[in-house]
Amino acid sequence: MSTILRKFLMGFGAMALMAPLAIPAQATPARIILLRHGEKLDDYALCDMGRVRADALAQQFLGRNAAQSLFGAKGKPDALMAITVHTYETIAPLAKSWGMPVTDYAVALGPKGQKASNEADETFETRLAAHDVMTDKRYDGKTVVMVWEHKRIASAKLEKENPGEPATLRQLLHLDRLADVPRSWPLQTYDYIWIVDYKPHNSVPVSFHMVRETFTGTFANLPANDWDTPEPKHVAAGCLK
Repeated sequence: MSTILRKFLMGFGAMALMAPLAIPAQATPARIILLRHGEKLDDYALCDMGRVRADALAQQFLGRNAAQSLFGAKGKPDALMAITVHTYETIAPLAKSWGMPVTDYAVALGPKGQKASNEADETFETRLAAHDVMTDKRYDGKTVVMVWEHKRIASAKLEKENPGEPATLRQLLHLDRLADVPRSWPLQTYDYIWIVDYKPHNSVPVSFHMVRETFTGTFANLPANDWDTPEPKHVAAGCLK
């Protein structure tokens, strides 16, 4: 799809997402699972710890035959989504385990030494992804996994910089209507998963809870710090702050 056509269609999507929430949605997923990418080496790749976390997520929580599957004994994801190279690298192991494609809301990277990605493009693609999730009948009643950039999931700063125009998934997916949803995803918090549930054809979520990525076995050494507290092994492992 061309950029022009995407932006044209998105004009309608933005209006729909900002409409009164009492209006029934055209289509609503049953559940959205949100998480951020693993720890970074730089703007272009995950560090070793981040790659191990991606494998751990697939083997313990989100992949086929995961030890503590978030989909239940016989459940599965119906759609997988990513936005940047970090998020794609994180979601790749679980996508491979299910033999599923990833819907990639790709944001182009600039050359090394320059700004890695365009903020406006990330905002646009985030809005487009949210529009698709909340209106496309392919996702109606389904479970959608979105691996995203942390500040595009929730950021009080980003929301303040875009008054009247939803810029985060917290706003776009109407999580801001629930009192217990954090206003921002902390910079050094990598080890939580957000689970959001909806009723059929209602864009207002009915429940929200966070799952901590406490790994066992060969992945037990991965950091599992409390929400909004420093990750003690992050910098020592050679990852980007």
